[in-house]
Formats: sequence, structure tokens, C-alpha cells
Amino acid sequence: MKLTVRIWRQNGPRERGRMVSYAVDDISPDMSFLEMLDVLNQDLITRGEPPVAFDHDCREGICGSCGVVINGQAHGPERTTSCQLHMRAFRDGDVIDVEPWRAKGFPVVKDLVVDRSAFDRIIQAGGYVTAPTGSAPDAHATPVPKPDAEVAFDNATCIGCGACVAACPNGSAMLFTAAKVTHLNVLPQGQPEREQRVLDLVAAMDDEGFGGCTNTGECVASCPKGIPFASIARLNREFLRASR
Repeated sequence: MKLTVRIWRQNGPRERGRMVSYAVDDISPDMSFLEMLDVLNQDLITRGEPPVAFDHDCREGICGSCGVVINGQAHGPERTTSCQLHMRAFRDGDVIDVEPWRAKGFPVVKDLVVDRSAFDRIIQAGGYVTAPTGSAPDAHATPVPKPDAEVAFDNATCIGCGACVAACPNGSAMLFTAAKVTHLNVLPQGQPEREQRVLDLVAAMDDEGFGGCTNTGECVASCPKGIPFASIARLNREFLRASR
């Protein structure tokens, strides 16, 4: 495959960025999108040009490190992470635009790399259980109703990639925060701090400069792990309950 890749290049957070076009040849349809960027970078290094900076780690769709906007869509045209998107999703001769996440809460560091430490600070505000639990309990020692266990598991699959923020027209982190609140608030271990948790996480989310949720649903459509829209409604109910 021969492709034209237009990539956002920005030397630093205070520098002006621009889209730069590159021709990429000999791309196999079986390559992942990040492997295609590797091929491009190898060519740039060979020519003595600076490579494109982008985030990656496990490349297995579970760490949440990777994430770019591809042709206007977070993670690209398929519902998966950028590292699990394969080049067979494109056609020979395509022009592909690649940009970083665009949100106030995710400032650009360089090229396609953004600072997502805001998510870490939201979790640090209360996305954990601090109640002493002693040693590891026996399996099934604490009964959890199956519907609650399923809700907790569905929300625990969030990998914090930030696609929900990038896809949202308001740059909202509501789906991410809802997943972290719901995961713990439906389990028995999360009950002692249930109300304070939701108040602290929402306050931290607002402090980080993320936009407000207007229920457009783009976050759910772009989420590679399928965090349900109902989690946002649950977060709103939990917040109203804790605010009384």
C-alpha cells in the first residue's frame, strides 16, 4: 500500500503546530496503525529528520497509552484502540490525517503526545478504596449480586485512553469519571466512601478544565471498551444523592 499521511507536528507545548504530509510506501494491510508510524519514523530517521512523537506501550489494546485522532475519529474508523487498528481498514492511495487528542484537559506535549495526567489526578481524588480490609478474603466471602458484579466489571474495563474526551464536542471527561465512580460505588467494598468519592471525583474533573456533558453520546461511540452510556446517568444520580 502507498499512503499519504498528514500528521500534526508540534515541537513543544508553547510552539505553533502544523499538519505535515508524508508519503509512506510498502505498507502491509496486516500492519497495525502504530507499526505504520514506525515505518514512517524509520524513514525519517534515515533521512536525518526528527521522528514523529506518539504514545504507546503494550500495543495490545489494554494499557490505554496510545490514542490519536485518525481522519477526525478518536482511534480511527473502527471501535478499537489505535494500536489494534490495522491498515486493512484503509485503501491504497488513501490520505490519512493524524492528530493528537484535542481538549483543554489534554495539552499537547509534542506532535501526537498529550499530557493525560489529569486522569491520574481524578483517580487520586478518590478512585480507590481506603477502608481496611485485612488479609485477602476467601473467594466469594463477600456476596455481590450478579447484576452489580456485571455493572462493576463493565466499568472496570475502562483503560483511561481518553478517546471519550477527544470525541466529545465539549471535551468532557464525564464517561471516564462515571466509569471510575460506578466501578467502586456498586461494590460492597466501596460503600463507606461512596458519597465522598463521587463528590471528590467530580470536583477534580471540573478543576482539570474538562467541559460539561450534554449527552451527545460521542464518548460512548468512540470508547474502545464499550463503557455504557448508563454510567453517566448513574454518576448524575450518585452526585445528586451525595449533594443533599
